[in-house]
Amino acid sequence: MQVNAEQIVDVLRQVTPDLLRWSGAIAKRMRTFNVALEGKHSGNANTDALTLADLTVQELVIAGLRDRAPLLRHCRIEAEEANGDLGAFAEESPLSIALDPIDGTKYFKDKTGNGYAVMIHLRTRDEVLYSLVYAPEDGATGTWTQAYGNVVKSGADDFSVNAFDCLEQMPAIDPARRPDSKKIYLIGFQKNDPANAAQVTAAGLHGYAPDDMPASIYPLLATGAFGGSLIHTPNIYDYPVSFQLARLLGGDSVWVHNGERVNFSETWMDDRADMLRLPGIVATADSPAKLKILCDLARDWSGVRYPE
Repeated sequence: MQVNAEQIVDVLRQVTPDLLRWSGAIAKRMRTFNVALEGKHSGNANTDALTLADLTVQELVIAGLRDRAPLLRHCRIEAEEANGDLGAFAEESPLSIALDPIDGTKYFKDKTGNGYAVMIHLRTRDEVLYSLVYAPEDGATGTWTQAYGNVVKSGADDFSVNAFDCLEQMPAIDPARRPDSKKIYLIGFQKNDPANAAQVTAAGLHGYAPDDMPASIYPLLATGAFGGSLIHTPNIYDYPVSFQLARLLGGDSVWVHNGERVNFSETWMDDRADMLRLPGIVATADSPAKLKILCDLARDWSGVRYPE
């Protein structure tokens, strides 16, 4: 069956808000217990953190996508963990639904901050068509970030209405009135995250290593509190949301070594972390000027994630 991208986006807009709100509530409750698991061995704590909440949230969201909208089964599914009824979805399709059940698992597990989120997106080989991020402990009631069409939204959840209506009532962000931030998030450079963040600052922007991040990057980027990111070999489950946000806000997302826009066909399996990644270093920013600074700075940095 040939699927229509606009129809899939409409369906996702209808069914994913409830699923992510419920999942966020479960994750928030599970966080009060010791739910840490073993499973990933890349050597980087940000990558290797795994909890029972990751598996529980993924089980719920995958089942919800399968049961609430059978049309979605004609899309491919890409999920960071291996559980859930992944076989219910198409093996081949031009449309991929990707899920990160707990983005920011290290902070979730260690209770060092509230910048974790449940997130989902829809993409083709070249474009990201829909994104939804729910950060359940960002603020008093949690924070939504949503993107589709030409629309970017970000704001507080409102439990007095259902999740879909909350997002429908939320005003869209006007890129022309959004703050122009020089703050750039860096991750994936292993032990060099802080040193490379300092180089970004020296280049005229303001680099932030993972341990210095005040919250999830997605609402920060959407609202203008941050201007972009610089990521070494980003994974395909969460990074594409930044790709979509940057493009809708007037910028782009490119490989630093050649300045070409990222596509999602050039992936590799990181067996140490058990996840699919893009090759090389990716710069994402809300303006061409910031992209140029990041590309000029990092063009000659090593694109090898695990140097021997």
